[in-house]
Amino acid sequence: MSTLADVAARAAVSKATASRALSRPELVAPETTARVLAAALELGFVPNRAARELASGRSGIVALVVPTLENSFFTPIIAGAQARAEEAGLQLTVAVHPLASTDELVAFRRLSAQVDGFIVAAPRGADDVVRAASAFKPTVLVDREIDGLTSVVADTATAFGGLVSRFIDEGHGRISYIGGPDGSWQNGQRTLAVTAAARGRAELTVLGPYPATFAAGVAAAAEVVAAESTAVVPYATAIGLGLMFALRAGGVESPAITVSSERMVVDALGFTGVPAIDVDGDELGHVAMHQLLARIGRSTPPAAEQLRMPVPVRWAEPVA
Repeated sequence: MSTLADVAARAAVSKATASRALSRPELVAPETTARVLAAALELGFVPNRAARELASGRSGIVALVVPTLENSFFTPIIAGAQARAEEAGLQLTVAVHPLASTDELVAFRRLSAQVDGFIVAAPRGADDVVRAASAFKPTVLVDREIDGLTSVVADTATAFGGLVSRFIDEGHGRISYIGGPDGSWQNGQRTLAVTAAARGRAELTVLGPYPATFAAGVAAAAEVVAAESTAVVPYATAIGLGLMFALRAGGVESPAITVSSERMVVDALGFTGVPAIDVDGDELGHVAMHQLLARIGRSTPPAAEQLRMPVPVRWAEPVA
């Protein structure tokens, strides 16, 4: 098995130069780098990346921390983050930590010793706990904002407010918002947005809090009917699907009550006149990882940024 010393000898350079040519080619003359790479190819030498990372005090691993694996919202975020990490030659690992209490910080600190940085999704974690966890290694929050910490957020609050405004423009005078989990940062933002959009224009009923599950949508159906709502904006797609199932099972047929959803669901079910919200989770994860990479290994990391990504709303017009 060929070694770095063999490559150096074949390329007629020192072992240190061969190492730099393979790991930091920008520090070596182009012709020298080309000679070293040719020698490595001829000898079948594969640089030991793990050893290089350890020598630099880094693991080459980054972690994406989610509060649960049951919420499908996080799946495309993980995929986008992994794709960006692979572009940078890093390995992504996924860990579950709700960060609901300081008790979790012991395990979080243990994980921090094995990774170079974190992307953290902590929609319900207390600010002080999330801040403490973010102090261990470079950290970027996803879909949550805390002053002084870098974050990337899908601006669903603005989209939800726009939905309510459009519903009112379409003639809906009674609208329900089915809220998400208690303590969720995004749920707080969305509640404020839909309330502001309806103020003085329509009667808005805020229901919940509810977990982001199909069962929660089924449970909320009776409240929606009691509120005599003709349009509903659910916190999550799973809630909306459960609501639609319960309404149809109870004999309440569309278009008596219009329930917003995501584009994939609207298209699959062939709905018309139903608004669809498109959160690009893949891009959310990609951008969050890009922000994290800019902070790893930097003696002076960039200033904290709070990025809000626009969330488009598609309103499928009714078929004439």
